Amino acid sequence: MTREGRSAPQMLGGPSGRPENGRRGAAAVARARRLLGPGAVLVLAASVVSYVGAVDPNVDGHYPTCPFLALTGYQCPGCGSLRTIHALAHGQFGEAFGLNVLAVTMLPVLVFFWVRWTAARVRNRPSRTRAGDSRLIWALFGTIMLFWLVRNLPFGSVLAA
Repeated sequence: MTREGRSAPQMLGGPSGRPENGRRGAAAVARARRLLGPGAVLVLAASVVSYVGAVDPNVDGHYPTCPFLALTGYQCPGCGSLRTIHALAHGQFGEAFGLNVLAVTMLPVLVFFWVRWTAARVRNRPSRTRAGDSRLIWALFGTIMLFWLVRNLPFGSVLAA
C-alpha cells in the first residue's frame, strides 16, 4: 500500500515483464477452440474415407443404391462417388478418375477451402461470411448440371460410373 491508501500497481507477469503462464494458457485454449470446427471436419472426413476404404462399395449390400438411379435408371452427378473414394483410399487414381471425374476434380477445391478456413481460424481472422461470387456459384451449378446431362447421353458414356 502507498501512503495515499492505494495499492501499488501490479507488474504484469512479475519482474521480467513477461506475461504469466495463465495468459499464454488462455491464448492456447482460445486457439484450440477456434480450431474445433476445422478439426472436426478433418476427423469426420478421415473417418468417412477410412470407413469407405475398408468397406468396399463394389460389394452389394453394404451401401444403399442411389435413389435417383433406382427411380429413373439414370446416373446422378454423385453416382460412383463412394467407389471413387474407395479407389482413392487404395491409391488407384486412374480408376477413381474413371468412376467420377467431377468428384476427383472437386477434391482439390474442397482441400483449398478447408486450408483457407483453418488458416483464418489460426490467425483469428473472420472466416468468409458470404458464399462467394454469384457468377462462380452459377458456373459450378452449370458444370454439375452439364456433367449430369452428358454422363447420361450415349456419347458421354465415358463419364458414366
